[in-house]
Amino acid sequence: MNKIFLICARSGSKGLPGKNIKNLCGLPLIAHSILKAKEYDSSIRVVVSTDSIEIANIAKKYGAEIPFIRPAELAADNSPEWFVWQHALEFLTDRGEKIDYIVVLPVTAPLRAVDDIKNCIDLYESKNFDSVITITSSSRSPYFNMVEVKNNTVNLLMHNSENKKIFRRQDAPAVYDMTTVAYVVKASFVRDNNGIFDGNIGYVMIPKNRAVDIDDKYDFIIAEALFDKGL
Repeated sequence: MNKIFLICARSGSKGLPGKNIKNLCGLPLIAHSILKAKEYDSSIRVVVSTDSIEIANIAKKYGAEIPFIRPAELAADNSPEWFVWQHALEFLTDRGEKIDYIVVLPVTAPLRAVDDIKNCIDLYESKNFDSVITITSSSRSPYFNMVEVKNNTVNLLMHNSENKKIFRRQDAPAVYDMTTVAYVVKASFVRDNNGIFDGNIGYVMIPKNRAVDIDDKYDFIIAEALFDKGL
C-alpha cells in the first residue's frame, strides 16, 4: 500500500507563539516529527502542509517535501485540520499520485517513539479500520472529577448507566485521552467523510510520558523536562 507521512504546521499559534519552530532540546519542534518519520523509514516521503515560508524552509532542511503552500483559509485558528488533510490529498492526487493512506504526525507530540508509529501502521495494515488513533489513560474522568458549570452551579459532567454516585476514581468507567502521537487514515475515507469519528476506528495505547501534546508554554516546559531526562 502506498502511504505518505503528513505533518501540518501553520503559523500564527496563539497558545505558544512560533510553536512549530520553537527550539526544543536543540531542534525546531517540527524537526522532531520529521526526523522520527525518517527514523521509521529513511526513504519515506514526509510532506509538510504549511502556510509559512519560514516553516517550509526549516522543514526542507530536515528532509521534508513542501509541494504546496497551504491556502490562508486553511490556516486560520478555526480551520479544521480534517480539511487540511483533504487539501493535501487532493493536491497530490490531482498530480496523478496514488495514495492509499496517510500517516499524520502532529508537530505537538515530539516525545513519540518510532515503535508508536510502527504499531499504528501495523494495526492499520492488519485490520479493516478506516483509521487508527492513539490514546492514553486519562487522569480525569467525566464520571468522577470532571464538572460543568451551569447557572453558577457545578455538576458532575456525566453519570454512569445506573445513575449511581461514584466516590472513588477506581470505580469510575475507564476513559482515555486522545493523543496527537499519530493518526493513520485511509485516503478515500478522508476524501469522502467529514471527520475521523465517522468511521471504524482502531487504537494504539501510548504511555503518558510519550503522550504530551504541546499547546502552551507549560506543555512545552513539561516536554522539555521529559526529553532532557530521556523519559
